[in-house]
Amino acid sequence: MTTGEPLIVLDSVNKWFGPLHVLDDVSLSVGRGEVVVVIGPSGSGKSTLCRAINRLEPINSGTITFDGRELPAEGKALAKLRSEVGMVFQSFNLFAHKTILENVTLGPIEVRGEKPAAARERGLALLDRVGIANQADKFPAMLSGGQQQRAAIARALAMQPKAMLFDEPTSALDPEMVGEVLEVMTSLAREGMTMVVVTHEMGFARHAANRVIFMADGKLVEDAAPTEFFANPRSERAKDFLSKILTH
Repeated sequence: MTTGEPLIVLDSVNKWFGPLHVLDDVSLSVGRGEVVVVIGPSGSGKSTLCRAINRLEPINSGTITFDGRELPAEGKALAKLRSEVGMVFQSFNLFAHKTILENVTLGPIEVRGEKPAAARERGLALLDRVGIANQADKFPAMLSGGQQQRAAIARALAMQPKAMLFDEPTSALDPEMVGEVLEVMTSLAREGMTMVVVTHEMGFARHAANRVIFMADGKLVEDAAPTEFFANPRSERAKDFLSKILTH
């Protein structure tokens, strides 16, 4: 298990969208090097939780701390924090008019002030790591969805983040491309990257997660090791959820 103070801590976090209570008194801590997979039915608050961790989604009450510091509300401090938390979304969000390598080096050069030659060298190494070094000079539209998502992961890693958030990174992909993205994520997990992953991929949850968090109706219902959760879910909600997805 991880040691020292946790990297990400949510303490009694609440979030409403109008009358809808999407995060209901959520408390969660994620240790350094820990891989936490968040699962649950649609509308349970999983994506909101993920987006709240780097303040893409402001919260109504409670606190979120990252690496010992409370999340700043806005401004330069927030930008700095965001650069320490990589985010990979459902949609790839790559700049269409820039090459894959330019997409990966833009942040380090613009935000971190890295020298272009150094950023380029590291960018190529990262593209190699996610298996698409041969696509470096192509534009996003020329790549498959799986390749674009791997480019998006490389782009997030280029900022040398302390943690990575994945919000349903494979749900927009054709089934045959899901595996290549999960493979990259699994190798990141093995290398000790702190990860919070919202996903429907139960195989990934079983094999790569240290903990599985089950959410329903904005509440954190269960928090257990994958073996324990899948073999013996404690709540009726989780049993019901698993029976629906694991029998198909």
